[in-house]
Amino acid sequence: MAGQLKEVRSRIKSVQSTQQITKAMKMVSAAKLRRAQDAITQMRPYANKLQEMLSNIVSNLDGGVSIKLAEERTIEKVLLIVITSDRGLCGGYNANLIKLAKATIAEKYAAQHKKGNITIWNIGKKGWEGMTKAGFKTDARFKDIYLKLSFSQVQEAAAAAMVAFESKEFDAVELVYSEFKNAGTQRFVAERFLPIPKVAKKAGEKKSDFIFEPAKDQLIAELMPKILNTQLYKAVLDGNASEHGARMTAMDKASDNANELLKSLKISYNRARQAAITTELTEIVSGAAALQGS
Repeated sequence: MAGQLKEVRSRIKSVQSTQQITKAMKMVSAAKLRRAQDAITQMRPYANKLQEMLSNIVSNLDGGVSIKLAEERTIEKVLLIVITSDRGLCGGYNANLIKLAKATIAEKYAAQHKKGNITIWNIGKKGWEGMTKAGFKTDARFKDIYLKLSFSQVQEAAAAAMVAFESKEFDAVELVYSEFKNAGTQRFVAERFLPIPKVAKKAGEKKSDFIFEPAKDQLIAELMPKILNTQLYKAVLDGNASEHGARMTAMDKASDNANELLKSLKISYNRARQAAITTELTEIVSGAAALQGS
């Protein structure tokens, strides 16, 4: 009985220690989430408007302007940029992103995958580990961006993707990331990065007539790379905020589960202690009765 009490006490201390860790991690993630959320909420309207403007320009250009980054061609080689986190303990966040990347390949690029023409660029160590373990051809040159997140580092990745697309190293570039909604909700999305997607025209809709100043070629050549850099940076900021939101939620649930487990263990401990006391009292009474009888 004494051994059982000691075991339960040890489990209670262990759960309490774990709960302290999960509470501390929740507080850290909450602080980081506030900064990450501010960054993406300020960035998103600007980035979305730029993307809308770029898609409209590409969709309404006449044949006189050739844009390599919007060139539609037969898809033989595909690049997926998968944005995950560097660390775990954030629920199913990384697993869902890896699952979406695999599903995207299976649904849209199965033929290219059979030929070995799928390449994965990972931003975040967990995605690199997961996709490499699954047997995909991965590239780790940008996986450590989150160690020192900045626009210049993301710009390097975007520029490398644009150069690879223009040189026909890849015929399509897809982004797989988590779009931040709130601390408890993320939307896992796969969207095209290159070639630049065009806006679907509605029936009877007139073609927009843009006035370009300076010249059309000069403006597009200057504007397009900057907008694409911004799009990738927005996706990385979305992933950063989503990671901290998912971890904060996971640690909050872990703390609640620890509370429930502690309640159960304390009940078990009290029952065992009462049983031990009852046994000791019975032994004392029995001993006293035996002495009286003798």
